[in-house]
Amino acid sequence: MPVYEYRCDRCTHQFEATQSIHARPEDTACPQCKGIGATRVLSAFASKIKGSHKPGFEEMKAYNMLHERMDRFSKLPPAMGKRVDVTSDMMTGEGPATPPEGNGS
Repeated sequence: MPVYEYRCDRCTHQFEATQSIHARPEDTACPQCKGIGATRVLSAFASKIKGSHKPGFEEMKAYNMLHERMDRFSKLPPAMGKRVDVTSDMMTGEGPATPPEGNGS
């Protein structure tokens, strides 16, 4: 069962209580003044990850899958025409325009 920290609403005494997850904070009795009614206080806790899970593992796996798919895609033949290496001049529109091949001119 988890250990919760409480603060009494009547005497403001802070205390810990081992309770079920389903226990209501307002039904918790203060050990100092015996008053019913306490507020659960947020506190720091420690946790330990067990097993093979590592933070960021899913993201790394997704990026690896993306890179593998992009490598496979780059090896495929083009759907139409021939594949051309794209240069930065082509992207900016500053380079010379090349006429399409096989237009009969």
